[in-house]
Amino acid sequence: MLGASCRTSPSRRPTVHRSTSRWSPDDRSSFRDHFAELQRLGVARLYGLSTQDTAYQREAVERLHLPFSILSDAKLKLTRALDLPTFDVAGMTLLKRMAWVIDNDAITKVFYPVFPPDKNAEEVIAWLRSNG
Repeated sequence: MLGASCRTSPSRRPTVHRSTSRWSPDDRSSFRDHFAELQRLGVARLYGLSTQDTAYQREAVERLHLPFSILSDAKLKLTRALDLPTFDVAGMTLLKRMAWVIDNDAITKVFYPVFPPDKNAEEVIAWLRSNG
């Protein structure tokens, strides 16, 4: 499901994927508040990804009023297949913050490390403008 969900549209507009360990207010304001601008720049889809279960993802989308879905990699299949950077806290394996631009079924840009997290959407927007 994760691979199929991250494919771009036939119009070749990019998909932006954002991973994080937990969806904090910084993450929320960064991508939620810039969602319309990302769409104007041609982003076909925006997804979040974390290693928490689907129930947690649904609750986070509702609580944070996110206009995009968060995908669950609770079994760490994608994380391990792509050797994504992780860290462990209280027995949980969590993803480090990063963002990807996926275009034409390929990851064309990776933003990592992400700091400060509240500036990540602006960084993605600047890159999309200069590489559009």
